[in-house]
Amino acid sequence: MRRFMPDTFTILLVCTVLLASVLPASGAFAGYFGTATDLAIALLFFLHGARLSRDVVVAGLLHWRLHLAILLTTFGLFPILGLGLGFLPDWILPQPLYLGILFLCVLPSTVQSSIAFTSMAGGNVPAAICSASASNIFGMFLTPLLVGLLFSVGGHGGFSWDAFLQIFVQLLLPFIVGQALEPWIGHWIRAKKKLLMPVDRGSILMVVYLAFSTAVVEGLWHTFSIADIAAVIVADMLLLAFVLCSTIFGSRWLGFDKADQITITFCGSKKSLASGVPMANVIFAGQAIGAIVLPLMLFHQIQLMVCAVIAQKYATAAHRRTTEAEVEEAASPA
Repeated sequence: MRRFMPDTFTILLVCTVLLASVLPASGAFAGYFGTATDLAIALLFFLHGARLSRDVVVAGLLHWRLHLAILLTTFGLFPILGLGLGFLPDWILPQPLYLGILFLCVLPSTVQSSIAFTSMAGGNVPAAICSASASNIFGMFLTPLLVGLLFSVGGHGGFSWDAFLQIFVQLLLPFIVGQALEPWIGHWIRAKKKLLMPVDRGSILMVVYLAFSTAVVEGLWHTFSIADIAAVIVADMLLLAFVLCSTIFGSRWLGFDKADQITITFCGSKKSLASGVPMANVIFAGQAIGAIVLPLMLFHQIQLMVCAVIAQKYATAAHRRTTEAEVEEAASPA
C-alpha cells in the first residue's frame, strides 16, 4: 500500500499550489520572485550539465538502437497521441487544459526516476542513464520546436523565435557551462547529491508557486471544475497506459533483450516535471501557465505510482527466475 502513497516532493507540490491559491504572489513581490526563480532555474541546469559524465555521453553512442527507440517514443509517439486527444470536445476536456496535455507530450523523459525504476526492475542501468540524459539534452531543442509546430498546426498559436533565445540563455547556456566544467567539479557535485537536492526541488517549487500565483490571480479555480480536473486525470492515465503497452510489447517485438526492454519501458514512458516546468515558464512567458503545468503535475504522480508497481513486478519475476535457476542447478547431477 505504501507504494501508492505520494512521495515527499509531490506533497510539497500540493502544498505549494495551496499556498499560491491562498497567498498568491502579486505586484512588485511577484517581479522580484520571478527574477529569483530565473536564477534558480539557471543554477539547476548548470548542475545538470556538471553532473553528466563524459563517459556516459560516449557510452550512450554505442547503443543507438535502444536510444532511438526511446527518443521516438518520447518525441514521436507521445505527440501523436496528444494530437489525438485534441478531437475530444471542449465540454469534456477544456482547451487550456488540453494545451497542457499537448505540452507534456513534447517534453523529455525524466532522469532520476527513469534510472531508479530501471535499476529496481533489473534493467540496463548504464543505458538508462545515457538515454534519460540524452532525452533532456535533445529536449532543449526539440520541445520548443514541437510546441511551435503542434500548437500552430492545431490552431493554438505558437511562440516567437525569442523563446529559442530565452531557452538558450536560461537553460542551455548554463547546461553547456556546467558540462564544460564537469572534469573539474563533476565528481564533487555527484558526490554531494543529497546536499544539492534542495536546488533541484526548490527551483521547481518556485516556478510552480509563481505559475499558480499568476493563474489564481487570473481566476484559475473559478474557470475549471472538479469534472475538468477529473478529465485531465483520465486523459493522463490513458496516455500512460497506451505508451506503457507500446514500449513493453514493442521492445519485445523489436528483439531487445529483457534488460533493454525494461530500460525502454521506463525511459520511454516518463515525462520530466523538472524540465517541463522551467520550459513552460520560458516558452509561455507572459501567459498564465497554471493550466499548462497542471496536467504535467498530475501525470508526474500517476507515472510514479504506476511505474513503481510495474518495477516491483519485474523485480519479483527476476528473483523468481534466479531462484528457479539455482534450484535446477543444485538438482542437476555433477
